[in-house]
Amino acid sequence: MSEKPSVLFVCVHNAGRSQMAAGFLEHFGGGRIEVRSAGSIPGDRVNPAAVEAMNEVGIDISHATPKVLTTEAVQASDVVITMGCGDACPIFPGKRYLDWALEDPAGRGVEAVRPIRDEIEKRIRVLVGELTSERD
Repeated sequence: MSEKPSVLFVCVHNAGRSQMAAGFLEHFGGGRIEVRSAGSIPGDRVNPAAVEAMNEVGIDISHATPKVLTTEAVQASDVVITMGCGDACPIFPGKRYLDWALEDPAGRGVEAVRPIRDEIEKRIRVLVGELTSERD
């Protein structure tokens, strides 16, 4: 049995998209996947509209705090998923990189965040299937 796979979600402020993605992956991964998130320029707090949108689907991300992106976090991850952070993410050989082009929910209300949340959920469900079937 190999170690659990690890995923790092990166966006600019680590306050919306990456936090929702991490919340979904923790939920659907059921402890089988190590989850990290970070931002190239982390915000002060998680976007309240993202927290509210996630609460609507039964996932609490209110305890999360934006973290700065470090080289160590990238090195420690098997999969790095960027969400609009441009060239801020360091590239290391042997890692799987995905770029999810998703709208930035910053400064938007929960109505605007819901479709972003729903798209993230779809992508996370696929990712969980891929990562858990690779290890079985």
